[in-house]
Amino acid sequence: MNWQNILYTLPGIIIGLTIHEYCHALAADKLGDHTARDMGRLSFNPLKHIDPIGALFLVFAGFGWARPVQFNPQNLRHQRRDKAIIAAAGPLSNLIIAMVLVAMVKVWLILPGHITPSDSAEKLYSFLYSDPFTVFITVIFRGAAINFGLFVFNLFPIPPLDGSHIVFSGLNLGQETERLIMRIGAPLLFILILIQNRSGITILPIGRLVTALLRLFLPELG
Repeated sequence: MNWQNILYTLPGIIIGLTIHEYCHALAADKLGDHTARDMGRLSFNPLKHIDPIGALFLVFAGFGWARPVQFNPQNLRHQRRDKAIIAAAGPLSNLIIAMVLVAMVKVWLILPGHITPSDSAEKLYSFLYSDPFTVFITVIFRGAAINFGLFVFNLFPIPPLDGSHIVFSGLNLGQETERLIMRIGAPLLFILILIQNRSGITILPIGRLVTALLRLFLPELG
């Protein structure tokens, strides 16, 4: 167990999960349902959103969850459209966080004496993870990767992930059918992740997509 890596990772996890759930709550509130506000979820306090078990899974297993934001669809002005907006608000917040953090890394790298665009990817990684004076920017880099991961992971259309709610909003499913799929989806997702972690077979290409996004915004990675 590498405690240094855990300490590098925790800030990105806490920030990513907190803002993700806050944005779900904010979207629901703006669209007419105040359930999340009444439950105290319209807050930047991580304790309102973090599920301890889900956060530990994210640290040690590479996937995890926060406390889901509840809302009453009956209070929404346009139920199907608004449910999709509420679902999309979380992953989009993670994408924005990741892009801001990547921009901070880029600014740091172009400062005098740091990495130049012509340097190799190996030098960039070495710089990020070994220079004792760059702990802060290493945490920022990890935070960017984590939030890209939360963005990608949550868009998979597998219940109970946000992507499934976006897909369901475009389908004419009955409430009972949707509830049944949701009940099946959670254990199915767990099994898929377990198979991937144990077998090495890529079922959900989260790592590849995160790497592609990092290279897109940080071409210095090569």
